[in-house]
Parts: sequence; structure tokens; C-alpha cells
Amino acid sequence: MQKQALQLPIGDRWRLVESVLTSIQQETRSANSLDATVKPLTDLDPWTQSLLGAIQVGTKDSTESYVDYLEEKYS
Repeated sequence: MQKQALQLPIGDRWRLVESVLTSIQQETRSANSLDATVKPLTDLDPWTQSLLGAIQVGTKDSTESYVDYLEEKYS
């Protein structure tokens, strides 16, 4: 696609750049407006806020630790 774009006349390439830039700006605005609809975490109870970031889910180490725990518990 890049090779095809480079073969276009300069005016067409400028229009292509402007079109792509406009598209990116619109998508960025849309994404930002979706983020604005998410409730801020400050609405959470202070105790719940203190837990944020304390638990890491899905890491290999936590899975291995849990497996070790279960093996010890049930062996």
C-alpha cells in the first residue's frame, strides 16, 4: 500500500494524508468521549480504593503459587 501511495501525484498524496489524519482525529475523539463515560474510581469506598493495584491477576507466578498452595493443602 505504501508503494502505491508513493506512486500517486503529490496532490493526491496530500489529500490522502489529510483524509487519514481526519480519520485518526475522529477516532481519537470518539475514544476519548467513551473514556469520559467511565465512572471515576474516586467514587469507590476508600477501603476499596486501597485495594486497587494490590492484586495482580493472571501472572504466571501467582498461578504457580496457587498451585503450590493447593498441592500442600490437599497432599
